[in-house]
Amino acid sequence: MANKKPAPAKPGKAGAKRAAAKPKPDKALKPGAQPAPKLSDVRGHIDGIDLQIQALIAERARWAQQVGKAKGPLKAAVDYYRPERESQVLRQVLDRNDGPLSDEVLLRLFREIMSACLAQQEPLKVGFLGPEGTFSQQALHKHFGHSAKGLPLASIEEVFQEVEAGNADFGVVPVENSGQGTIQSTLDMFLTSPLKICGEVELSVHQHLMSRTGRLEDIERVYSHPMSLAQCKAWLRQNLPKAEKIPVASNAEAARRARTSDDAAAIAGESAGHVYGLKVVAGPIQDRQDNTTRFLVLGRELFSASGHDRTSLLVYVRDQPGALYNVLSPFARHGVSMNRIESRPSHTGRWQYAFFIDVSGHVADAGVASALSELGEYAADVKVLGSYPVALL
Repeated sequence: MANKKPAPAKPGKAGAKRAAAKPKPDKALKPGAQPAPKLSDVRGHIDGIDLQIQALIAERARWAQQVGKAKGPLKAAVDYYRPERESQVLRQVLDRNDGPLSDEVLLRLFREIMSACLAQQEPLKVGFLGPEGTFSQQALHKHFGHSAKGLPLASIEEVFQEVEAGNADFGVVPVENSGQGTIQSTLDMFLTSPLKICGEVELSVHQHLMSRTGRLEDIERVYSHPMSLAQCKAWLRQNLPKAEKIPVASNAEAARRARTSDDAAAIAGESAGHVYGLKVVAGPIQDRQDNTTRFLVLGRELFSASGHDRTSLLVYVRDQPGALYNVLSPFARHGVSMNRIESRPSHTGRWQYAFFIDVSGHVADAGVASALSELGEYAADVKVLGSYPVALL
């Protein structure tokens, strides 16, 4: 009979504990890879960075105070605000950005820092088409930051009037939408107003249907600004064909009305819903997903060039053959790109028209200046509405 090999001895309790305690190799780690850091170490590192950020923001605020001292005794916050300088700083932010945060996020962060630093002197007073919760208010915050003091006003005309009177330092008004075109009431104000355009804002507009109950089947009438109703007409035709569509002065006004009845709804931005306590029924419901509105920033003076500018002109043409061609040809000869042209009744006589023209560059740029000097031969009058930094995002 062959000899059997003795079975290996089983480890005792102590041996079993030692075997269990022995660390097993991490199968998830690849050769040469580093183990994941401890969460406490990561948080400690973030705390250290936050400390540095806060110290640097405080230092920036102190240097912003020195700007006021360097300029000498000034009367108001508007004297410290330089849109061309802000545009240059923010473009540098974009040029430096290598991620992981998006350009939009970084611009918003730096805009708020700059807004807070400027408000140390005194917050800017900025009029906008109110009430609270409108897209105009969103445009104001995007351009001036939340440290500016917004003044909600009842109409576009009132925004112009308050800036002209000096009750507001600046104003923000809509001028055109990517799908519905120009807001004519804004253009018409420039026919008589002495104000200048000193900035522009492009805002992605997302329309939401909101009501008190949040139920689509309850809705019998829909309030909104006429342009917002137009932006959502296909959705409304498909989903609320029998509901009454009621135009009002602003989307925020629509939200304010809708909050009083269970069978009413408003088309507005989500911010208006938050302000007036409405529930979202559906959204975004605009017919075009790239729906964008352009806003103008109104001021009382022209500012210096930023290096990435646009100039807006109001041109009254002479009543003669080839008048419009003669007005536009100097820009082509001097290599100035035209971005937009639109005619409006000039209010100077029957069948008399003025042309609103946007061109690339600043009025102080050589090409623009040369083209403008030639316009006098062909135009009855030329009014520079503003030269201002092109919207960043």
